[in-house]
Parts: sequence; structure tokens; C-alpha cells
Amino acid sequence: MALSQVNVELTGADIVIRCLQDEGVEHVFGYPGGAALHIYDAIFKQDKVKHILVRHEQGAAHAADGYARATGRPGVVLVTSGPGITNAVTGIATAYMDSIPMVILSGQVPTHLIGDDAFQEVDAVGITRPCVKHNFLVRDVKDLALTIKKAFYLASTGRPGPVHVDIPKDVTAHKTKYHYPKSAKMRSYNPVTRGHPGQIKKAVELMLSAKRPMIYSGGGVVLDEGSEALTELVQLLGYPCTNTLMGLGAYPATDPLFVGMLGMHGTYEANMAMHDCDVLVAIGARFDDRITGDLNKFCPYARIIHVDVDPSSIAKNVPVDVPIVGSARSVLKEMITLIRAAERKPDEEAIKAWWKQIQAWRAVDCLSYDHKSKLIKPQYVLETLYQITGGDAIVTSDVGQHQMWAAQFYKFTKPRRWINSGGLGTMGFGLPAAMGVQIAYPDETVVCVTGEASILMCIQELSTCKQYDLPIKIVNLNNRYMGMVRQWQEFFYDRRYSHTYMDALPDFCKVAESFGHVGMYIEKPGDVEGACKEAMKIKDRLVFMDFITDQTENVYPMIAAGKGHNEMHLSPSAGEAPPARELA
Repeated sequence: MALSQVNVELTGADIVIRCLQDEGVEHVFGYPGGAALHIYDAIFKQDKVKHILVRHEQGAAHAADGYARATGRPGVVLVTSGPGITNAVTGIATAYMDSIPMVILSGQVPTHLIGDDAFQEVDAVGITRPCVKHNFLVRDVKDLALTIKKAFYLASTGRPGPVHVDIPKDVTAHKTKYHYPKSAKMRSYNPVTRGHPGQIKKAVELMLSAKRPMIYSGGGVVLDEGSEALTELVQLLGYPCTNTLMGLGAYPATDPLFVGMLGMHGTYEANMAMHDCDVLVAIGARFDDRITGDLNKFCPYARIIHVDVDPSSIAKNVPVDVPIVGSARSVLKEMITLIRAAERKPDEEAIKAWWKQIQAWRAVDCLSYDHKSKLIKPQYVLETLYQITGGDAIVTSDVGQHQMWAAQFYKFTKPRRWINSGGLGTMGFGLPAAMGVQIAYPDETVVCVTGEASILMCIQELSTCKQYDLPIKIVNLNNRYMGMVRQWQEFFYDRRYSHTYMDALPDFCKVAESFGHVGMYIEKPGDVEGACKEAMKIKDRLVFMDFITDQTENVYPMIAAGKGHNEMHLSPSAGEAPPARELA
């Protein structure tokens, strides 16, 4: 009989670790402190759950987040009370915005001291409540195992998200009989999985009637392992497909039916097709403002089908014609079954004409840039990285221009290989997220694309990388500016570059070398390919590649605030846009 099913007496600390073992958790990312010391002592006495010691609690949350995004399994964080949990809040909020399954365990002062402003006491439940799916304060050791089971259940079902469990120190010291439940039920929580058959039928009928269709998928397809079903649906219909920033890789970017990413820095063809489509099929996407542009100008000719596992997301930002509450994968599979059985087929002539228009938009070549520059163009670095890795690396990114260039120029053909902070836009995410990915997949090539402003946010995690021998490859696109902020100041603030110049930057190569890693300084375009090849050959060490890039380069296309999808700023290198069409 499994030990977990035997009523043995354990301390609360031992129960925490036994629960993690029984949940199949292999790695915990954390940082010790007084209120969590009983739990850390329990970690020391076993070897099944491995603890990864970060250098800052924000790094723990981001690492667990990256681990979860890459594997699909909940990432686990362990921190102490007070500053331990408050330092982790940015990482928790990052995961919450992107619906990432995580369980955060925090120590708390003893129960009799709660509310007394004890040393390192904060209202952890109150502070985290706005940025978690749910949270618990455990006041009795007898409730501990069931609470942890509920936490994992909540984190990984329905719309995933971070769940926080706050555990007072005396609870970890008390003993009780241990039993880990096989399942957990909560009366108020009943996530829907399958969509309503009638609504799915309506959606299929509308899809088959389309003359200018568009399939728009987001991170929900990736989270629900729906990529295969999405690919089958798109190729069955022959309709154009676009992904959000969070959805990249859900549909192979090298397939001709893929029109690129959409939104503020999406491709011209994706955004124009969104604007002109007559039927929009949105799957696992939430119509974020960076996607829609001006809502009053969004998809003016389209009837909209919206599939989402979270009913509160449907019609929250955009009114829809056919709402379907259900998991992306199951709804996609049911749609495929109905389409295959339907007597009606897509209008071939209309779809052919629609593709002719899309190809005209494609011909604009909206991602073009100056290939003859004597300065390193960041786009060239990403193109080179893609070619050398064969598109098979797992890429994490920080937030800013480099993030957008990575999304535009690295062609993701598989899900869970693009790891970035979309909703919260958290600088400092990239390196610790890459640690979590590399821990999960030690034999994979993991690349962190960052900028000189972002990398400084969590650069202390280079120490963690050294301790655990993580051979991450860091691509630092160093333009000596907070690039995206500078771009906005150039476009919308009459070039008043207020506090965006990154003065007093360190020598990043020396910094990396001081932590025991390899540093490379690259300032000529002709050296980019060689540096990338050399870095990829180094399989057992972290390599920090500091690319000195053109300071003036901007991300194009760009939809400015208050504009629609058909009102993009295009690169000076792009071709001339075809004239707008009159549509019914």
C-alpha cells in the first residue's frame, strides 16, 4: 500500500513535502526564511522533490512560471513570509495575467501572532488576492493536505492560474495523520470542459458560409494542448490563421496558411485580414487591447465566434455572435467532426479571391529592414538565431522591442517553445523563466532573448545558473536604451527621451564571466553568425552574447493607440500598401 494512503502522523512541514511527492512534483523554486524553515528542513530529509535555490523570490516565481509554460504542469514556488511573498508578487501577477498554472507556498508567522505586526508579517492572502485564481490561509494542520490538493486542482483546471497557500509556522510544526486525497471537489467551482453542441453547430454553419474568414487563436489553445486540433481545422478549411503573441506556435509559422502574428506589432497581412474578414473565429483568446486596437474600429464587417473556457472572457471586450464556453481542444475536435460530416463546403471561389487579396497584402513585406547597414540590426540577429537553431530552440524573452522582434522573426512551429510575459509585460522575466525551462528540459537548447534594460532586472539569477550548471544562451540586443519606451517617445512625445537612456551600463561580458559563464561581445554584422554558431557549440556552459545593435531601429508594423487594424505605421523599408477596398 502506498505510504500516502497510510494514516501516519507527520509534521505539517513533512506533510507539505509528502503532498508534493504524491502530486508528482519534481522541482520547487524558492528561497528560505524563518517562517518556512520547518518546510526547508523537511526538504533536506528527502531527495524526491528537488529544490532550486534562486537569488530573489521574483526569480523563483518566474522560474516556476517558465517551467509551467514549457511542460504544462503546475510550477511550484516556496518562499517565506513578509518580503519573501511580497518579492514574489510580480511573478505571481505575471502568471495570473497569462493563465499559467502555479502553486505558491508561503510561510507565515505563527497563528497566534497573525494581526500583531509580528516580524516579517504581511497580509499575504490580502496582498495576493487580486492576482491569483484563489488563495488559502491554513490555520489547522488537519486541513493542510486537502488544501494543497485543492490548490493543484484549481491551478490546473478550467482557466489555469496561480493558487497561493499561506502556511503559518506553527502549522508546519504540529502533527496529524497524513492522507493525501486522490481528488478534490469544491461546491462553488465547476469548470466547463465541453462546449454546448447547439452553439458549436451554429458556429460551424457560420464558418462554412464565410467568404472572407479568419481564424484567430490565442494562448488558450497552447494551454489546452489544442495545437494539433487547430492545425487540422485550419488545413481542413484552407482558411487563413493568425496567432496572438501568447499563441505563437499553436499553428506552425512556416505553413502558408499562417499569416503571422496580429495586433499592435503584427504583420500587415494579419491585421488587414482581421479588419476585412466577414467571419472571425476566435479560439482561446481574450481580445486584449494590444490585439484589437480601437474597439470601435475592430472587425467592422465580421460576425464573431468566440470559444473560451472562461465564461467571463466571452463578450467582455468585444460583442460576439456565437459564444461557446468550453476547452479549446474539445471544441476544435467537435468542430472538425461536424465540418467533415457537413454537406455544405466552403465557397471555393470566394476563398480563392480572399487569398488573392491576402497575398497582395503579403507582398508589402512589412517586416523588411535595411540588410546593408554597417550596424547590427536586431532583426538580423533573430533571423540568424532561427537559422542556426533550425527553429528548434525553446525561446524565452524579456519585454520590449527585443520581445517583438523575436515574435516576428523566430518562426515557432510547435507549442510551448515561446515563453514570454504577454499580459503583464514583466521586464526581468526572461532569464529566470529560461532557468525553469532548462531545469525541465536539460537536454534542450534554451535561449533567452533580452535587452540591456530588462536583463538588469534579474541579473542576479546568473548565480543560480552557475550553481545548477544551466547552459542557457543569452541573446542581449543592446541598444543602450529602454528601446520600446524610446520608440514611443520618438513617435508620440516629439523625441523627448525622458529617462530612457541607459547610462552607466556594465560590461555584460565581464559580469557574466565573473559569475563563471562565457561572455561574447559582438559589434559587427559580419560577426553575428559566427558568434551564434560558437555559442551553440558550447553545450555545458551559459553563454552571454552581448550584441551592440542600432540604437535607432524601431519595431514595425505598429498600430498606434486609438487606431484600427487598417491604420498601421509601416517600416520605411516596406513596399507600398495596396489601396483600401470598399466592402459590404
